[in-house]
Parts: sequence; structure tokens; C-alpha cells
Amino acid sequence: MTDPAASRTARVGRFLGLQRSTVGVLGVVVLVGMGERLAERFLPIYLLALGGGALLIGLLQAMDNVLSALYSFPGGYLAERMGAKRSLIVFNLVAMAGYALVIAIPAWPAVLGGAVLFISWSAISLPATLSLMYRVLPDRKRTMGVTMHSLVRRIPMALGPVFGGIFIGVWGERDGVRIAFVVALALAVLGLWMQQRMIPADPPRVKPVPGSFRPRALLRRMSPAMRNLLVSDVLIRFCEQIPYAFVVVWAIKTIASPVTAVQFGLLTAIEMATAVLIYLPVAAFADRLEKKPFVVATFVFFTAFPLVLMVSRSFGWLVVAFVVRGLKEFGEPTRKTLIMELSPEDGRAAMFGLYYLIRDLIVSVGAFGGAILWEIGPEVNLVTAAAFGLAGTVWFAVFGREVSAN
Repeated sequence: MTDPAASRTARVGRFLGLQRSTVGVLGVVVLVGMGERLAERFLPIYLLALGGGALLIGLLQAMDNVLSALYSFPGGYLAERMGAKRSLIVFNLVAMAGYALVIAIPAWPAVLGGAVLFISWSAISLPATLSLMYRVLPDRKRTMGVTMHSLVRRIPMALGPVFGGIFIGVWGERDGVRIAFVVALALAVLGLWMQQRMIPADPPRVKPVPGSFRPRALLRRMSPAMRNLLVSDVLIRFCEQIPYAFVVVWAIKTIASPVTAVQFGLLTAIEMATAVLIYLPVAAFADRLEKKPFVVATFVFFTAFPLVLMVSRSFGWLVVAFVVRGLKEFGEPTRKTLIMELSPEDGRAAMFGLYYLIRDLIVSVGAFGGAILWEIGPEVNLVTAAAFGLAGTVWFAVFGREVSAN
């Protein structure tokens, strides 16, 4: 006799694209991501507490983008050569070393050195995790699989800053962040253990053609549709990254009615909750309909956020701004799925990594430029960001396509 509850659970699992291997990946994302978000969101405040200034914050954000770019391609390359499971082990160990360095040495040079190792864990692991999702799931569940990855990433993004803000509220800006890194290291160890238990061994891989994963060879194989997506994505990321590191400074230090660290953590939780609420309904439609309208809607919300933030001078208005920021995730899983669909079948992880390599190397200039614009005036920073967002939205609306490269 069939157990109705078990049958319902199985149906829900199939609807969400959940399998043992994908559940294992999602568990690692939650654990390592929770540790990362406990302290990473407050690094600008920590740097100020250690004697740094606005330019150092801009350097940190620029470095984040540069490293995300530089790590994305090796992440995809190692996933192609080593397999998803073994490459994720390497990535987790690198992040753990970064946490240990920041814990051991409470000085801003050590923070920057540790950040080199841990701040881009998501970027270096993303090609491996998404290529695994794309490989094990059927066509009509791939956007749902990528959506589940994006959704569970928002759990630590929502809860991490809340606990990090509590740590700062109890132990102060210096000791609170260091304690958060201790917890991050412990969670990374737990994630490594779970990864070994849940993710099965990688299947045998066909030996690639020599040189086929080199950036120049992959660039020649990049389709016109992906190139246009890349151009629009670069412009949109300028919109995001120009003010990104200074959002916390705006909310806690700049506005007439500044918020506390705990309140800022709650704002981040509101942003992530908004994203979570829209993920599954959008994914259910995106696997059946055209993907372009979902991506355009995402770009519109990216563009709107800096403008709404500019008029937000109190906690109530900041809530509105962070709801808009959460809505920018409307079509983000769809965009990532589109990248995978536009990539060659025999090198999806490597092409995904190359895409992010090109995008984030270019956008890193905008992140550091954001510090210069902030020095001129916070409003100048935010208006410039919105102008880039408008350009990216229009570009994709006009030139964006869904033509497969395979």
C-alpha cells in the first residue's frame, strides 16, 4: 500500500528538481554560505574599525569583482577536469584558509589577504554546482534546479547578516566580526563533511580535446546571443557594483536617521525573503515560456534600486528599497539557465566560467570607480549606477535572443 505522505513528498521533490546529488550540493551551499554571510556583509564596517577608509572599502569591492572574475574560469576549468565533487573540496579548503587568517590577525592587511581566499567562494564554486544541476536534471526542470540553488543561497544571505549584526551588537565591531569568522570556519568544516557524505563520486569523463578549454578557444565558440547577453549583463553589474559596498555605509553612517547593524541585518533578510517568495512561481513559468521577458524584468529592478535607495532616509523607506532589491532576483535563475543553454554541450562549466571572467573583470573597474563617485557625493554614485542599469536594460530588450549555441 502506497503511503500518501511519501507520495506527496516524492511529487514535491520531483517538482523542485531534488535528487540526492543536488540535495548534497544545496546543503553545502547553505552551510558554507551561512559562514560567508555572517561576516562578509559587514567587512566595510570592520575595515573602518581597523583604521581603513572609503578608498579601502572601494578596493575591497573591486578586489571582490576581480577575484570573482579570475576565480570563475579556474572554477569552471577544474570542474571540467576534476569533476564537481573533487573541485568543490578544493574550493572549500581555500575558503577555510581565508577564514583562519582573518581570525588569527585582526588587522586590515590580513582582512584583505584572507578575502583573497574566501570572498569569492560563491564565484569559484558556481560553475561546478550549476553544471552538476544542468547535467542531472531533465530539460523542463533545469530552470527549477538553478532556482533551488539560488533560493537556498538566499537562506544564509538572509540569516547570516542578522546573526552577524547581533554579534556586532553584543561584542562590538571588531570582536563581533572576528567571532563571526570563527563560526564561519566551523560551518565550512561541517559543509565539507556533508559534501563527502551526500554528493556521489563524479562519473567517468571523456578526455577533452587538448586546448579546448582555453579562454581563446572558448571565446571563438561563444554565440552572438551569448555575447549580447554578456554586454547587457556587464552594464547591469556596473549598476549593481558602483554602490554595492556603500549601501551599508549609506544606511548606518550617511542618512539623517541611520539604522543599527541589527536593523541592517533585518533589511538584508527582507531583501532575501522577497527573492525567495518570487523564485518558485517564476521558475514554474520560466521552464515553459520564453526566458527573455523574465531577464528584462530583472534588469528593470536592478536599475530601480539605486534610485529608490537615494530617497530612502529612514528605516521605513529602506524597507521599500530592500524589497525592490529583492525583486531584482525575479529572473536571475532564468538568466543563469540561459547562459548554460547558450553554452556548448561539451564545455558548459568552462564557458560559464569564461562568461563570468569577462564580465567581472570589466565590472571591477566600476566597483573601484564607485569609491571615487562616493567621494564626490553619494547621490552622484547612485544616479550614475542607475544610468548604467538603464543602458543594460535597453540593450538586452533590443538585442537579447534565446538562440541555442549547440
